[in-house]
Amino acid sequence: MTSAAKFQFGVAGMGVMGASLALNIADRGFKVAAWDRHPEKIDEIHAKHGHPEMKGTGSLEEFVGMLERPRRILLMVTAGAAVDQMMDRLTPLLSPGDVVIDGGNSWFQDTQRREKAYREKGLHFIGMGVSGGEEGARHGPSLMPGGPAEAYALLRPVLEAIAARAESGLCVTHVGPDGAGHFVKMVHNGIEYADMQLLAETYDVLRRGLGLSADALADTFTKWNEGIAESFLLETTLKVLRKKDAETGKPLVDLVLDKAGQKGTGKWTVQVSLDLGIPVPSIASALDARNLSAMKDERVAASAKLPAPPLTLTAEEKANLISWAHDALYAARVVTYAQGMRLIQAASKEYHWNVSLAEMARIWRGGCIIRAKLLTPLREAFTQQPDLPNLIVSEAFAPVLTKMAPAWRQLVGTATRLGIPVPVFSSSLAYFDSYRSAELPQNLTQAQRDAFGAHTYQRRDKPEAGFVHSDWS
Repeated sequence: MTSAAKFQFGVAGMGVMGASLALNIADRGFKVAAWDRHPEKIDEIHAKHGHPEMKGTGSLEEFVGMLERPRRILLMVTAGAAVDQMMDRLTPLLSPGDVVIDGGNSWFQDTQRREKAYREKGLHFIGMGVSGGEEGARHGPSLMPGGPAEAYALLRPVLEAIAARAESGLCVTHVGPDGAGHFVKMVHNGIEYADMQLLAETYDVLRRGLGLSADALADTFTKWNEGIAESFLLETTLKVLRKKDAETGKPLVDLVLDKAGQKGTGKWTVQVSLDLGIPVPSIASALDARNLSAMKDERVAASAKLPAPPLTLTAEEKANLISWAHDALYAARVVTYAQGMRLIQAASKEYHWNVSLAEMARIWRGGCIIRAKLLTPLREAFTQQPDLPNLIVSEAFAPVLTKMAPAWRQLVGTATRLGIPVPVFSSSLAYFDSYRSAELPQNLTQAQRDAFGAHTYQRRDKPEAGFVHSDWS
């Protein structure tokens, strides 16, 4: 390629995230080539931003030809078939050693397949999770690239330039081979589902239980966000609670219909957890909560036939519900992160990725949606013990959870008595209690399986006997 090919990086797909990332890269001094199948989008970006380091085209051939080699091309297109279609179109235009990055939320096994297919053609493929939304993409996201190490080395200067910066460093690292980056981003999103639901449950208990207004809740969350519960999602929640509707003057959140949507990554997280045999009940309960919210008409009809208990609190509950909710929120969050980290750990072992959980905590500390203060002790826990079996037994968190468990139980008990659903608080507590229990009732389950299906069982008093069957009649 001649010196006329001045563009150092290409971004294909000028939607909100693609345009934001392209502008971010250009801001850092890299000359960016942009492509979109609707060239008018590029014209709109130029009209609005007029960035001198960025040039666009509607021709894929011209786009590829503008790039210096080895080419570095970021795809920001819809996950699924569109990625394969773009790869097929790009393949004949590329040269050995070129790198294509999928920056969408792709299924990690698709990424494994695509990386293998490109590798066989002498090309590099990177699957990269991008977190932080439009604002993060524009000014500093958390980036989770997975793929060949030599390809990451080619991308590293650009990715480090655009990544968020936290006290722990730049929020990007080479996650691991093939699908590791997209797997980690998927679990990140699963944790996000549960964290958002925990905040919704906290809001609901304090709103219905104590009758707190949106402003009063925002005041409470503002105080919480100054302590150990600090997080981007909590900060976002208090901003949402403060917003007033321009037409009515009412809190805008009170006018939002209670039907939550989803894009699939939470569902994928739960599916993979079943495949790997790693329980993630907090994430699964958050997914169920969204699905239940979609049944609005059925819920309204059921509310007329299934009356709720009276919303009356004891003096103790009135005095302590806010502090119970604070401790329960923090404890349930820790348990949620513990489940997500355990799932990443299991997948890393299964697929030989060698993912560093301490590094994941580090790059999540800035830029991303689930950034939170608790990620600092989380990182320390996995730094001290990389093979830690579960975060909740770490020296950093076990004493804290033990101290907060009584308040957590009070919060769940009070909500249950009042008929206020707290599925993620409840399932997180059940996970905590199950994991800390030396004895569980699955001895009965295993006996039942043997009684009706001769599935065998192990005797605790004769472990050397292996699996045995009994006649239970």
